[in-house]
Amino acid sequence: MSKVMTKKKNNVTTQGYFVKRLRDNGFYVVKLFDRYSNDDLRKWTVLINPKIDSLIITCVDNGDWPYRGLYEFNDGGRKFPKGFHINTDSMEVIIKHLLEFKIGQITLNNNDGRQKRKKTI
Repeated sequence: MSKVMTKKKNNVTTQGYFVKRLRDNGFYVVKLFDRYSNDDLRKWTVLINPKIDSLIITCVDNGDWPYRGLYEFNDGGRKFPKGFHINTDSMEVIIKHLLEFKIGQITLNNNDGRQKRKKTI
């Protein structure tokens, strides 16, 4: 009998989990791209706080790093230094860096990047 490998859902390199955790912490997050070719080491790219911070985070996962995920942060050198990378398997580390570099927590209770509508009678 062969073992079936199941993909862990709560993995920092999973785009859905990454986005959910950032949104739960008040960041406005937009999924930009997740269909890189098989030869490309990049897995997905998200945009944080468009129009304000416009921070692009790209996940690179080739398994050779000390932790599973390597994240490239790019805001054109405005708040993050050019070429800034974080190698971690912890969302707390990512969030800590966002707060240290003064990336704003601008929205709460959002649904897929859109504010929930108030119900009308």
